Amino acid sequence: MTFLAKVCGLTRAEDADQAAALGADLLGFVAHPPSPRHCLDLAIAAPHLDRAVLVMVAKRGEEILERARSFGFKRVQPHLPPAARAQGAALLRATGLFVLLPWADEPDQVILPADLYLWEPSPARTGVAGGSGQGHAMAFPPPGPFLLAGGLEAGLLADRAALLPPESRPLLRGFDAASGLEAAPGRKEPRKVEAFIHTAHALELP
Repeated sequence: MTFLAKVCGLTRAEDADQAAALGADLLGFVAHPPSPRHCLDLAIAAPHLDRAVLVMVAKRGEEILERARSFGFKRVQPHLPPAARAQGAALLRATGLFVLLPWADEPDQVILPADLYLWEPSPARTGVAGGSGQGHAMAFPPPGPFLLAGGLEAGLLADRAALLPPESRPLLRGFDAASGLEAAPGRKEPRKVEAFIHTAHALELP
């Protein structure tokens, strides 16, 4: 199995084009103004809708659905408050969107259906909804296939994958990276992006 490489936090058309040309399987475009990786113009995703992911912090699933439809996204990564999480994820999936559901590394989460999970640090610990650049203990795994996220770059993938709990290894489908691939917040460094994609695609687990 070839692992997926998701390049997230894209804010410039040239960075998105380059990541796609280098073979990124998924491209993440953030809609969250407080983030340094907020994409001011989601229309830059248009040439890449076959692999683009709308990464959005919202209060309700309807807000994410509206934004996805406006720009033609087929995949969404919804960051919703606990009270709206189940209904929002169900709504997005019911409308045919592919849901990459954030799964924080914390206990006692309600298990929700998703097309794929994103195993990331707990926002309660980092203080932000994703994109913290921090790793996590990998103590509370998602209930299904997942991408591993949290402070990743090419040189860390093999070691982090090796530290996965044995029961979680068969569910690993790939890796997500954002800040570790940057020259500056929101601006990708081509050599780091290329190394990340190449390393993810070449990685083999024992």
